[in-house]
Formats: sequence, structure tokens, C-alpha cells
Amino acid sequence: MSPTTARYGSWRSPITADLLAKTGVSLSHVRVSGDDVLWVEGRPQEAGRAVIVRRSPNGTVEDLIGKEFNARSRVHEYGGGAVFVHAGVVFFTNFADQRVYRFVPGESPHPIVPESSPAGSVRFADLHTNDSHKLLFGVRESHKKDGEPSNDLVCLCPQGSKPPHAVAQGNDFYSNPRVSPDGSKLAWLAWDHPNMPWDGSELWVADLSSDGELTNQRRVAGGETESIFQPEWSPEGVLHFVSDRNGWWNLYALTQDEEKGDPGSSAVALAPIEGEFGYAQWVFGMSRYTFVDAPSKEGGSSSQLICSYSHGGVDYLGRIIDGPDGRAIETFDLPYTSYHWCELQAQPQSSDGNWVVVMASSPETGAVIVRLNVDSGELQTVKRSIDFDFDPGYISRPQPIEFPTDGGKTAHAFFFPPANKDFIGPKSERPPLIVLSHGGPTGRASMDLSMKVQYWTSRGFAVVDVNYGGSIGFGREYRERLNGQWGVVDTADCVNAAHSLLKAGRVDGDRMAIRGGSAGGYTTLCALVFHDLFSAGASHYGVADLTALFEETHKFESRYTDRLIGPYPESKKLYDELSPIHHADQLSCPVILFQGLEDKVVPPAQAEAMVEALESKGLPYAYLAFEGEGHGFRRAETVKRVTEGELYFYSKVFGFDLAEEVEPITISNFPPA
Repeated sequence: MSPTTARYGSWRSPITADLLAKTGVSLSHVRVSGDDVLWVEGRPQEAGRAVIVRRSPNGTVEDLIGKEFNARSRVHEYGGGAVFVHAGVVFFTNFADQRVYRFVPGESPHPIVPESSPAGSVRFADLHTNDSHKLLFGVRESHKKDGEPSNDLVCLCPQGSKPPHAVAQGNDFYSNPRVSPDGSKLAWLAWDHPNMPWDGSELWVADLSSDGELTNQRRVAGGETESIFQPEWSPEGVLHFVSDRNGWWNLYALTQDEEKGDPGSSAVALAPIEGEFGYAQWVFGMSRYTFVDAPSKEGGSSSQLICSYSHGGVDYLGRIIDGPDGRAIETFDLPYTSYHWCELQAQPQSSDGNWVVVMASSPETGAVIVRLNVDSGELQTVKRSIDFDFDPGYISRPQPIEFPTDGGKTAHAFFFPPANKDFIGPKSERPPLIVLSHGGPTGRASMDLSMKVQYWTSRGFAVVDVNYGGSIGFGREYRERLNGQWGVVDTADCVNAAHSLLKAGRVDGDRMAIRGGSAGGYTTLCALVFHDLFSAGASHYGVADLTALFEETHKFESRYTDRLIGPYPESKKLYDELSPIHHADQLSCPVILFQGLEDKVVPPAQAEAMVEALESKGLPYAYLAFEGEGHGFRRAETVKRVTEGELYFYSKVFGFDLAEEVEPITISNFPPA
């Protein structure tokens, strides 16, 4: 059957808001326990509850915690590192009270830390132990009535018979406590305001006693201008880590003092490349490399390093091998282009070789947990985030693009053209464009199959997902383009991405929108205020007032703007100059705003101030606020309402008919006077 000609934006698509809200789950916290694979599912249909799930070797899949539990940490507000598995025992942080619970599958979880008052004021994340110690280490964040929360490293009793006690204090932030294989040392990361962990962080090592006390603490890598990521001990007791000391997040191994058996201060680069083995540590528990057994030349076995790395915005999975010219990376031939923060875990060696478990995705598949036999190449699917099959005729394939931007530089993006096997657009018409500005702003766009992107492209929209200056995956220099230029460089790159597509004749210049969440919402508002290219915009819990952000946001990001803009209050004038709320009189197009009323990262006052400015100017706008939602929408009903509300908004602003009925939203001051 020949496709029907219809206006772009009005195509009927099987990728509905209901589908987005109810059929997919988020996957994270991949862990292994013997032959079992465990992970955490974020379920929109259960109000975003995070559930620990286990898959046994026989294929049986079961929930390990009941509906009264939600495995999610609030340390740094973004959490992560909420689940740890050791010797068949599961430890997790429960969202409601932020206590650590212990259980053996089949038994009831019980808390191993005291109850805090008020509930949730003491939080835990990033737990770790090893086989030779019956000690558990983690990060603790203690909230007080007044002042900034305190963070420290603590030692916990796995049985809960003793309260946690601090073993490292004094820094503003901690992460990645990792015990050496023989139990004699502990490594960890620390950093201080105003740095974020990707700006500068330190790797520390200390001697560890049997009762959990640390002595001889020493910094072995990192500093104010060197970012360290994922310290990890090899089975042989060699401390590995990722550092960007050469401008790229590359892998290193510390040399050892043979006489003392202690890590020294020098490090050896493992297969250095102009690529990134690290990631922006927004959450705890990230893993981009692991170790498996490998035969040694002398007989027996040694460890082999399996790793994920990024190059040119695309991820690869490989292993470090010894070659004729030194160590090199041998890349596995796999059908994936992204490895999510790379949840990479090794499983015990079995009779058929070594296995790793990893969460990956590609332009053809959503997030999927797979087992890879690194010896034979066999690939097994463990869990798919999208539990339905879809017709590839409705899927848009990303096209990597580079384009010129301000200052004679080049920026990167992925372009998704409209795609729907049932429809084509009129020959005289070009598709409307949606520019995506990712969050962070220290984050990235990827080639992953995103049903949220396909929702738009299957209706006839073109989408460009921009890796603006400041994005990760392109080296430290690219990441630092945003320093002192937030709201300028990112906005210019989004504007220039749209300009490049308009110049190439691929989109309709009169129907271009920009949308983004959090920091991406800030970029969206900046583009609408300081430029006149776009005809509409959608801010999802976006920043409108930089001064308010500095004064109201949580500890983890409270000094983030020192680098992105400048120290406060010394740079107060610049904060005002770059705040969309102070220049709302320059707005000239309709805007829709979405906001969670429980948001602690970008509080609702930001969106509400923008609404007041839009109302006073008489511009068309819509504002949808949601009870019980925080920074990011997790509930199925919210996801549906937001998705359909934004489509309805564009249909009115861009003047096309919808192919399906959706619940209308109120657009104030529309049509314009």
C-alpha cells in the first residue's frame, strides 16, 4: 500500500503516549551474584517505584522486594548506587526512610542502620565490601535543620548490630569506597566545592584494619584540575582508575612499591586514546570497566580488563590486550552504540568461558541487559526495557552531524528525520523541527533508540539532539567550552544546529521548536529569550533564574555555577544578564512549561516566575504542574499528560490537525491578540 500524503505533524503513529507511559521500564544498577543477574527497574505504572529484580540461570525472573519498598537513594538528590550484592546477600537503600536494608532472597528485608529523625534525613549510597572482610563501606549524607548537609565515608556492620561510624571526613563529597582483594586497603574518591567530580577530584588510599579503621591515608592521584573516575582493584591487587590528565578520560594502573607492597604515586596509562573511558558522575555506582580471568603466559590465570569507551559520540566495548606495539584495545563486534554509564559487571568463570553483564542500546533497540561471553562472543539477552516488538517502518535512524558554530568551532549532534511507513509529507512542505537540549549541562546526547524521540519523528517532526559544547564524550577541552559560558555556548550550538538544517533545506524555518529538561530547560529558555529563531519552546523543570538556582538548589550542585558562570556574589551582574527571567520582555513566541512540585533541584518557583512574566507580557503559554513528582517525571499518568500536552501545544502553535484525540490543555493568551 502506498503511503498517504499528509501534513508533517499530523501523521497517525502506533507510538502513543500510553505506550511511552505504560509499556517501558527504566533499567539500572546491574549486579551479579554467582550465576544470577540482578537489576533495578523503574516502573512508571507503580508511580516510578524502583524494584530489585533477579533472573536465575533457568530463565526465571522475579521481584526481590515487595511493594512497600523502593530501592532508590537520595544522596546528592540524584542518587544511584542504591543496591549492592555480596555473596548472595542484597543490601539496598529504601527511598522513603533512606535506611540501608539487608536481606537474603526469599527472606524479608530488615534495616541495618538506625532510623533518622526526621525520616530520610540521613541517607546512604555506594555500598561495597569484599570477600575477606565482613565490613561494609558506603557514603553517608546527613541533613540538618540548618546549614549544608555533611558527607562522609562510613563503615557499616552488615548485620546491623552496630551503628555506622565515619572513617573519612572533611571533604565536601565522597564516592567509590573500594576494598582491596586482600582486605588490607580501602580506596575512595573525594572532592570539594566548587568542583564537580568531572572538574577535579582526588583518589585516596588508606590501610584498613580488621575493625574498619583507616590509617596512613594518602592521595595517590587527582587534584583541582584532574578528574578521577571509577577506582577499582584488579584481582591481583593493582589499583586502576580513569583520569583525564591527558585531556581524555583514559585508563591507568598505579605502580606498586615492591618493598612495601603499597600503591605508589606514579601511574601507567593503559592503551591511551583520544576517547573517553569515564563519564560525568551524576549518580553513584557507575561502572565502565571490569576484570575477568584470562590465561597467563606462565600457566594458570591472570585478569583481563573489559572496558567501555566513547569516541565521536559513539560507545564501544572492548578489552585491553598486549600487542606488538604495547597495550591496545580489541573491540568486540556488537550491535550496540551506547553502554549506559556502563553498568558492566563480571560473572564468575564457568566451563564455557568468561561472561560479563552489561546494559547497552542501539538505534534499533532500547536499553537492554545482555550477557556477553568474552571468549566465544556469544550474546544472551537478559532483559529489555521495551517489552514489545515494533515495526521498524516507524523508526527514525539517527544521522551523526557536525556543524559550524560560534568562534570558528565545530559542534556535534544526531539528526532524526521524520519516519513513518504509512505517511509522507507534501512535496511543497518541509517538516517542523524540534531541537533537543540535553540536561546536565554536563551530559550528552546519544544514538540510543528513544521512544520519546520516535513519538515525534513518527508523527512527522524532525528532531536534532545536540551535543553542545560542554557535553561529555569529546574530551576535556570540549567539556570546558561551557566554563564561564553557560547559556551562551550551549544556546549558540543549539541555534546553529537548527540553522545548519535550515540551510540544508531539511526543515521548515517557520516551525522550529526547542525543548529540554533541567539544564536543557535553561538552554531552551535562553534560546527563546536571546534569539528569535524558534517559533515555540518547551521547558521541562528548567532553570529561569540563576541567582535563585544558586540560593535554592541542593548541596551537590550549589557551587556548580562557579565554573559555569562565575563565583557568586562577585558575578551577580552576569547571573542576572544570563537569567531568562530578567529578559522575559524579549520573548516573542509561545512557551509551555512542565514542573514537578516536589523538585528539590530546580524548585517550582523557577517555573512560576516564568509564568508570571509570560502572563504580564500577554504571550501564549501553558503551565502544567504535578503533585508528587520531583526532578524528572516517573509516574505513568504524568508521562502521558506531559507528552500529549506538548503535542497538543505544538498542534495549536504550528497549525496542524492531530491524528488522535488527546486531552486538551489550557493555553493562556491564545490565540495571540
